[in-house]
Amino acid sequence: MRYYVIAGEASGDLHGSNLLKELYQQDARSEFRCWGGDMMKAAGAELVKHYRELAFMGFVEVLLNLRTIFKNLAFCKKDITEYQPDAIILIDYPGFNLRIAEWAKKQGYRIIYYISPQVWAWKENRVKKMKQCIDRMLVILPFEKDYYKNKWNWEVEYVGHPLVEVVNGFLANQLSSPEQLTESTKKTIALLPGSRKQEILKKLPVMLELSRFFPDYQFIVAKAPGQDDVFYQSMLAPYQNVGAVANQTYALLTRSSAALVTSGTATLETALFGVPEVVCYKGSAISYEIAKRIISIKYISLVNLIMDKPVVKELIQNEMTVDNLRKELDLLLNDEAKKNQLKEDYYRLKDLLSKGGMASANAAKSILAYLSSVS
Repeated sequence: MRYYVIAGEASGDLHGSNLLKELYQQDARSEFRCWGGDMMKAAGAELVKHYRELAFMGFVEVLLNLRTIFKNLAFCKKDITEYQPDAIILIDYPGFNLRIAEWAKKQGYRIIYYISPQVWAWKENRVKKMKQCIDRMLVILPFEKDYYKNKWNWEVEYVGHPLVEVVNGFLANQLSSPEQLTESTKKTIALLPGSRKQEILKKLPVMLELSRFFPDYQFIVAKAPGQDDVFYQSMLAPYQNVGAVANQTYALLTRSSAALVTSGTATLETALFGVPEVVCYKGSAISYEIAKRIISIKYISLVNLIMDKPVVKELIQNEMTVDNLRKELDLLLNDEAKKNQLKEDYYRLKDLLSKGGMASANAAKSILAYLSSVS
């Protein structure tokens, strides 16, 4: 089988590389041409475009780069036509991938989508078009299967969450070759303030204030890959028991007693490492008011969304204060009943996301079964 695979972000490159490995393991005749990154290339794919050339985030940045985006779309269509794959596998990245799916379906290609766009949160109107142009939808969040079935009468397949195998793989490697952080005799609190400048500037100063109330702990900031060290220096300088690491977030979580985490995938990663956490969100007043009106979800953290209950505390906007964070962090560190309940909920969460196997293997098996049934 010849596959054309498109991922436009670092996470898509990671999860795509694991999927490619599984497809090759289950069918050694597999060939891949991809838009992705170094990890998909290392997995054996011929790399056409690196995701670094595709990462336009935010309304203004997208507008400023419309010409490049349209050129990329045109090039992608031409490249697919020349390659003539047996199937196209699209990984998340909906703004680009859904346009390719619509075009490719009209050309008669088989379209498989791995990692659904989060249409249950916003832009639900996309689903009608998705149903028309996607032949096989593989979802990674357990509630998505019922969402598509009950609301849209669309049968999709839940394959488990690929982060489970990523975290399991890291922990296995840690046992044989532990990654070293800055040595400290103090217990550790992890601070994960996000990846974008604006969100870091909003949340990190509030998080850092907690260090004054917990002098027996070392607070360590997980720096974002795209931000320079100097960006953090002035914020961290006033605090005695605060440090920082870069590109070592997973190693940091393995030794943390608790974590303050910006909403997003990091909340799920923290839970999979078994670390008690408080989920934090604080944006500009205008952005927050807009988000409240267009995003229709009960919780902001993936942990709570998946479990459909408030497993971890969410402090949103005006609730994200030093006093509230101090109270919640104290509970995570000292309330044994709360810690035991979290441990139980995290175990159930991981079981739900594992789905009796690993997502990449389940997805590869599903893709091969589908293609075999239509060939």
